[in-house]
Amino acid sequence: MILYGRNPVREALRGRRAHQIAGVWATASAAREPWLGGVAVSVRSGDEIQRRCGASTHQGICAEAGGYPYVAADELLAADEPLIVALDQVQDPHNLGSICRTAECAGATGLVIAERRSAEVTPTVCKTSAGAVEHLRVARVRNVADFLAQARQRACWCYGASVGEDAVRYDAPDYRGGVVLVLGSEGAGLRPRVAAACDQLVSLPMLGKVESLGVSAAAAALLYGILQSRGPRLDRVP
Repeated sequence: MILYGRNPVREALRGRRAHQIAGVWATASAAREPWLGGVAVSVRSGDEIQRRCGASTHQGICAEAGGYPYVAADELLAADEPLIVALDQVQDPHNLGSICRTAECAGATGLVIAERRSAEVTPTVCKTSAGAVEHLRVARVRNVADFLAQARQRACWCYGASVGEDAVRYDAPDYRGGVVLVLGSEGAGLRPRVAAACDQLVSLPMLGKVESLGVSAAAAALLYGILQSRGPRLDRVP
């Protein structure tokens, strides 16, 4: 996998894939970034970097990072009172990247995606997430509904985002303890079997004329609403 962009490369160099970085290429300007101190960098032209990574938004730098290190779903469920985001057939890599960035910033334990009919972690996702995928643990599962059943067996409560009449306001549940937030695809939302596997469906208030938020915006609003419910620890800065 060839990562591109300053944030993705920087986070890869200090994240879980740091030992996998096989090469870094940068323009003369980008190579002067302070965080590249001590890193062996091959100085190349912008055109050559674009040919290597295949993207015009490379910001003068790219790196060969190897495959993405997915984790087992069990690893996420083993955490103490986990906060997990599960995505049901979210197929747009930009949405996946944006949700990963929000989940990492919100301190989520990790994120779960399906092995089929879902976006996976690609260089585009890494770029959109601003490198957050290098720190957030992402698991791939064969079946999202089966994962939710497993999570419920491990004392997690599963909340599915929905615009249906059977959903309660997002701020009604008590989100303390183990929580899985489930978000559906860009067009159809949660599939019936996945919705049925949730303990409760929740919705955000929609006061305008548009019927729903995009999935990445909904993820941000719901995650920070859940954080507020779970306790006062919202910032790592003293």
